[in-house]
Amino acid sequence: MISKINDLAATVLDNFQSLFLLLARLTIAYGFFEPAINKWKSIEDTAAWFASMGIPFSTLNVYMVATFESLGVVLLALGLFTRLISLPLIGTMVVAIITVHFANGFSSGDNGFEIPLYYLLFLGIFASFGAGKLSLDNFLSKK
Repeated sequence: MISKINDLAATVLDNFQSLFLLLARLTIAYGFFEPAINKWKSIEDTAAWFASMGIPFSTLNVYMVATFESLGVVLLALGLFTRLISLPLIGTMVVAIITVHFANGFSSGDNGFEIPLYYLLFLGIFASFGAGKLSLDNFLSKK
């Protein structure tokens, strides 16, 4: 009985996988938009902030992070090179958690690591499962 219910649920819900991957990609892309823009608007201030946290080569790192975040917005929204762009964004989230958020605990209300952790998990899903059928990755991979 349980396996029949599970099979029925899988049959119905499998049709929604790509839709939810699309919505998740768009949400995460949107979440990277403002931080990327803010970094580009103030490279020097962001580099000084990075340096104050002990991040080496702070100016270079700001340019790298701003580039990855900006590319992430575009590529995640389009579902293009989704697995590839997810990897540097995962690295960005790991560094953000370690350097900024972890000391504040879990709660996002206290600037904790809750939200960056969610981003990290979603990016891990994109890296593992890809962008889904509603993506340029899927469209371009068809022969």
